[in-house]
This record gives sequence, structure tokens and C-alpha cells, in this order.
Amino acid sequence: MSTFTNKTVLVTGGNSGIGLATAQAFAAQGARLVVTGRDPATLAQAQTLLGADSIALRNETGTPGAAQALAQALKDQGVRLDAIFINAGVAKFGALEDITEALWDDTFNANVKGAYFTIQALLPLLNPGAAIVLNGSINAHIGMPHSSVYAASKAALISLAKTLSGELVGRGIRVNVVSPGPISTPLYNRLGLPDAQLSAMAASIQEQVPLKRFGTPEELASAVLYLASPQAAFIVGTELIVDGGMSQL
Repeated sequence: MSTFTNKTVLVTGGNSGIGLATAQAFAAQGARLVVTGRDPATLAQAQTLLGADSIALRNETGTPGAAQALAQALKDQGVRLDAIFINAGVAKFGALEDITEALWDDTFNANVKGAYFTIQALLPLLNPGAAIVLNGSINAHIGMPHSSVYAASKAALISLAKTLSGELVGRGIRVNVVSPGPISTPLYNRLGLPDAQLSAMAASIQEQVPLKRFGTPEELASAVLYLASPQAAFIVGTELIVDGGMSQL
């Protein structure tokens, strides 16, 4: 029997990149998947990849009422959850003098407010022994220029993993966080940079990674599955860094 047979797993932002790779990895281990995202087209594609019993819901994390709407939609379909990967979020960068209140609000609404209230709204739907994994980032640790707002939002998520783990462990719910370094995903193509600048940025980042390459979404997915699995039953409030050594050396 596969690790997640007869289990139901929610992946927010599960319609592309890290989220989709993680959803596919859970499905390969027997789980029934629920994925959320903003784009109906990629949600439909994800549902096709994940199988007929999967559920794909349009939901924009961090917007008013989104968490409650998600919880109600799952409740209406009789869904209970054994694991949640809080992955939906945004990555916006800029020099200090260029940051606007709108960028700050968009980032913290999606990355922090959305995560917090999604967990709150879904608590009644979690089965005993459920696991929650948050998607952090090594940007919370390395002080990379132009990442101040994004890094602060991910530092908040890492803090949430620790505090919520203490609050929820008595209910049999484990909370942990996985913090990726540079991962090859469509995210980089959405930064709005010219191809030459994007290539130069990627080369510069890769040079800072001791393994001299970007990670893959599948490599991060394996870390998420481990934290959500029974094999990690004694791991609570922990950050697992998956960055090829970038933040360590």
C-alpha cells in the first residue's frame, strides 16, 4: 500500500510549478487531491493530470472571504483532509525605494494572511493525525537585495509554523515548513524581466549554489511528502531547508 492511500490532500496553488509537482507526487502515492489556483485553464489541466477523483477549485488566497469559501466548498462535497500544503503565494521584488504599499499589501495578503486564514478555516475539516506543511523560502535567511518584502513574508510563515505547531499539536495536528532555495519553476518567467536580464540573474543565482544548479519541483515535492508522512510523525515545528547548500555555505 502506498503512503497516502485513502488519504485526501489539499495543495493550494496546486495548478503549476512546485504546487503541481507536489500534487502529482501525492497522487502517485495514492492520495486523492484537492488543488486550488487562480487560473481556470491550468486548474483544468491539473485536474486531468491528477485523476478523475481529484477536485480543482478556483480560489485566490488572501482575498476577502477566500478561505471561508474554500472551506465551505470542501464541506459541501463532504471532503475531510489528512494533509495540507500551503503553497499559494506571490513573489514580488524591488529596491527599498521602489516598494509601494500596494506591493507590500499584495505580498502579505497572499503569502501570510492567506495562509493563516486558510488554516483557520480548514481546521474543522482536518482528520486526527493531519499534517500541515507551509512553503517558506531561504530568502527569509540570506538577506538578498531587493527581496525585503518577500523575505519578510516568508519569515512570517516560518514563525507561523513554530507557533501554530505548539497550538495545534494537542489536537494531533503537526505543522512544519519547507524552505526552498532556487527552484526551476514558471515563477521566474513571471517576473517581467527581459530574457537577457533573466538569464543573467539565473546564472548569478546558480553560481551561489554549492551544487551549481537549480533544484527541481520534484525534489522539493519529496521533502513536502516526507514532512506530511507518518515517517515524520515526531517532527513538529521544524523548518526543512531544500536549497543545494545555498544558505549554509
